[in-house]
Amino acid sequence: MIMSNQVFYRTPQLEILTEDEREMIFSAALEILERTGMKIEHKEGLSLLGKAGACIEGKIAHIPSYMIKEALRTAPSKILIYNRDGEPAMRLEGFHYYFGTGSDCPNILDSFTGEIRHFTRADIAKGAVIADALPHIDFLMSMGLISDKRVHVTDLYQFQEMVFNSPKPIIFTSHGQRGNEDIIRMASIVAGGEEELRRKPFIIHYIEPTSPLKTSKEAIDTLLLTSEKGIPLIYTPCAAAGATSPATLAGTLAQTLAESLSGLVISQLRNKGAPVILGGVITAMDMKTTAYLYGGPEFHLMSAALAEMAHYLNMPVFGTAGCSDSKVVDEQAAIEATLSIALQTLSGANLIHDVGYLGSGLIGSFDMLVMSNEVIGMAKRIMRGIEIDEEHLALDVIHNVGPKGDFLSERHTLEHFKAEHWHPELLDRQSYDKWAKGGHKSLGERVNEKTRAILEEHKPKPLGREKQDQILELLAART
Repeated sequence: MIMSNQVFYRTPQLEILTEDEREMIFSAALEILERTGMKIEHKEGLSLLGKAGACIEGKIAHIPSYMIKEALRTAPSKILIYNRDGEPAMRLEGFHYYFGTGSDCPNILDSFTGEIRHFTRADIAKGAVIADALPHIDFLMSMGLISDKRVHVTDLYQFQEMVFNSPKPIIFTSHGQRGNEDIIRMASIVAGGEEELRRKPFIIHYIEPTSPLKTSKEAIDTLLLTSEKGIPLIYTPCAAAGATSPATLAGTLAQTLAESLSGLVISQLRNKGAPVILGGVITAMDMKTTAYLYGGPEFHLMSAALAEMAHYLNMPVFGTAGCSDSKVVDEQAAIEATLSIALQTLSGANLIHDVGYLGSGLIGSFDMLVMSNEVIGMAKRIMRGIEIDEEHLALDVIHNVGPKGDFLSERHTLEHFKAEHWHPELLDRQSYDKWAKGGHKSLGERVNEKTRAILEEHKPKPLGREKQDQILELLAART
């Protein structure tokens, strides 16, 4: 078959913004940074900006547009992330997308008792084991905040449990500069040295400025350290439209982009070429309940639009999906998780986190994670699109079968049905009689059984004993 020369899309595409609207939002972000400025609670950060051409008024840095454009020029448009074993795992560029958990929930919905309680160190390990077992979860975050260790070392234990229980890439958070340094030391032990970690990073640091338009000393400390050491970093504001950003979605997008770009500039001033991922966990505040919405349509719209803005700027981007405002894994959770997963894959966000979150980001759930993994599998099949060529059009097969025939016995069917058709593990497709004989189990019950089975049966690939001992020795020195 000879096809004419044409531009076409093989997979589904989603666009929220027009080309002119992207330019307007970028222009607005540049104006915010130059006219209004960012409050920088950090002397060295202000000094770097001032020496490069920003106007400094007290702690406010007015950053001119040429500095933003220069930072966009020097920052890498592609970031290659490895796994714990030094193998390529995620290519953060273009429309490549990867899913993972979130971090730092105070509470967990216990899969065995059904109660909501505080996260423990054991829960972090269990979450890592489950994430390791799920084929559509590509990276790990801690899911929770440890409550049964002293606060100043909980970030270290969270990282240790993740790196011991899965070889998948890790996005981590830390409490301060000491925690940053210790976690980078642990990661260097795993990688085989600090230079090897720089060359083949399997960790990414998650950093938040504070909306509206300010950033703490701790955030800049972390930004400067990770930039200097070449550790990929996510600089992600968490604005709530109507509370910490304008009520209008366009205004929130412009402010969020400005906040994220301010971190990009500082990182490039510290170390040109430092790997940075733009981001923004941006939603609306519910004016009736003051909830920070994780399931509202505004959340999905702005997340998709932010991904478009990052593509427009040729930068990797951090997204959010697989989460809900529901307090349990119910119909609301399924609706909100599915819609967010679909829109984030269509938008082309690169790192899509918070899979498994409930309660507007305050409750982690292993069952929600397992259920969302099934949805992600379905979304990935949709994103593969429809392959059209002579083999897949199957004209000869159709001709040979002809009217009144069937395709069940055809070799073509045997060769293609496994790859062409998506096969669920948890969604039910049985007849009513078979479903009834199996115990009338709901999706929630099947999900919970799967969660328990993973924890009982899955054995992650262990980290080498010598490296484990070195990390445990470092932890012992800090506690």
